[in-house]
Amino acid sequence: MSARLKVLSVFKSLHRTRLAVFKEDNKALTAARLKINDEFRKNRNETSEENIQKMIKIGSDVEIVLRETVLQMEHIGKESLLLRPRESLLLENVPYCDQPRKKS
Repeated sequence: MSARLKVLSVFKSLHRTRLAVFKEDNKALTAARLKINDEFRKNRNETSEENIQKMIKIGSDVEIVLRETVLQMEHIGKESLLLRPRESLLLENVPYCDQPRKKS
C-alpha cells in the first residue's frame, strides 16, 4: 500500500474512532475533528518517507489510545460529585462501579 493510502486510512480511522468515542458530545466531536484535521494539514507537504512512516505510526497509536482508554462519564444526580460511565455508550457486560471509592 502506498504511503498516501496509508495516510488516508489513518485519517479516516481517526475520524471513525472520534465519532464512536465522543458520541453525543458535540464539543468533543468538534474539538477532535479540528485537531485531527489541523495535524494532517500541518504535515501535508512532508516528503520524507521516513517522517511519513513515523507520523502514520503516531496516528495509528493515537487511534488505539482513543479507542481503548477514553470513557465518557456522567454525573449521578444534579449536585453530585459522583460519576459513572454513560450507560448509553457502555458495551454489554462491562462492569463498573458507581459508588465512591473509600479512602485508604
